[in-house]
Amino acid sequence: MSTDRIRAKGLSIYRPIIYGNTAVVLTPEERETHPSREHTHRWTVAVRSAASAEDSDIVGGADDLGYFIRRVTFKLHETYPNPSRNIDKPPFEVTETGWGEFEIQIRITFIPEAGEKPVLLYHHLKLHPWTASGTDMEVPPPADVAAQLGPVHSWQYDEIVFTDPFQQFLNTLRAHPPTRLPKARRRPVPFHTANPGSLEASKGGVPEFTAVMEKDEIQRLEDAKKTIVAEQEKLRVGLIEKEKELERLRGELNET
Repeated sequence: MSTDRIRAKGLSIYRPIIYGNTAVVLTPEERETHPSREHTHRWTVAVRSAASAEDSDIVGGADDLGYFIRRVTFKLHETYPNPSRNIDKPPFEVTETGWGEFEIQIRITFIPEAGEKPVLLYHHLKLHPWTASGTDMEVPPPADVAAQLGPVHSWQYDEIVFTDPFQQFLNTLRAHPPTRLPKARRRPVPFHTANPGSLEASKGGVPEFTAVMEKDEIQRLEDAKKTIVAEQEKLRVGLIEKEKELERLRGELNET
């Protein structure tokens, strides 16, 4: 057997990614000439590296993920022509127009050398910024106000973990180390995630993932693992108790 097909037992290696979307309001001129007059926004859904390039207004995308991702399939709402969009090279993204928000299924397929199953992710397309309305409810602002506020951003940080990878694939990953996340934010807070009425909210801005966020996400994943283990143990103990009860009832039945 080739050494390339031998797995590196006991080793895990990960790659940080983000997935999500950005959206902008169509101008009156764009809406007037658009084939679908009811469309209100232009949006882009994407899978990118977590780190952002310096002096770039693009969220993430500092690294080319094509060295380990073979294809990303975005499954859009069924009302779109050809709703399953296969993107076979970076940038792994789809740009469309529309008027409604919906869930997008994202399927990541790795290069053949990885020997890994595809990963499924889900993202709820976000078009509207949410601002305080003076009540307990929050409502999206009018289109003209939203256009002035700037693009809406909705992104999720994640880590794709490869456990016991094939040696050839491991060599490929090690040859392309990910760009480090900045230790602190270098950009303004995006308006729709800042406190309404704050200075950052009025400025808008492009979100950026940082090393602090990465640590927070790792801790969240660890907490989730602990919760799952605790739930599994609880179910195991419950199953043992049920089995004991079943044996007791069987014994009583045999005695009658």
